[in-house]
Amino acid sequence: MFKKREDKLFIGYYTRSVVATYIGVISACLGIYFALNKHLVYAIICLIIAGICDGFDGKIARACKRTNEEKSFGIQIDSLADMNSFIFLPVAISYGLGLNSWYHIIIYTLFTLGGIIRLGYFNILAEDSNKDKGVSKYHGLPVTSTAIIVPLAYIFKKFLYVTAFKTFYTLIMFFTAILFILNFTFKKPKTKWLYVFVVFSLIMIAYLLWNK
Repeated sequence: MFKKREDKLFIGYYTRSVVATYIGVISACLGIYFALNKHLVYAIICLIIAGICDGFDGKIARACKRTNEEKSFGIQIDSLADMNSFIFLPVAISYGLGLNSWYHIIIYTLFTLGGIIRLGYFNILAEDSNKDKGVSKYHGLPVTSTAIIVPLAYIFKKFLYVTAFKTFYTLIMFFTAILFILNFTFKKPKTKWLYVFVVFSLIMIAYLLWNK
């Protein structure tokens, strides 16, 4: 059992071990605001920034000296942050694109449900793993992949007719929802791929701003 912290003004933890997670959440909240107000480029940039924060939050946390309580809190808060950044924000972006027919609602429901199941399952694996090293392999498609999938899908908007793009984007959301819970595994990418992702993300941001 965790010790009570009755002497603290606020519950939770606010150390540098979770700062990247909190920045990602702030970015996602701004992204949802932009998406619902049709500023889609800014919304997608916020999604990319949230993805970059998620890529580093685990490494930052493991580099810090933490109690077992702080480690468990980190696992839980990370998944809650991912729900906001990589499930709710992509759905908001989809609504911002005008994809709000009845079948879109069904797909968004599947997307949300699949993402939540994926995160819940990840938490079980993370609790059973070495908290100082994290999980060694992924089961199902990580929800953080939407930080790449959604921006790339949006970029195709420039090259496709409106109807074709809407169909393409809808299918992307549907298959991503399925991949969240599909029973397949792959090794966690090494650190060098994280830096490749950062460079690629910066290129996408530059492209989106240039073609805004």
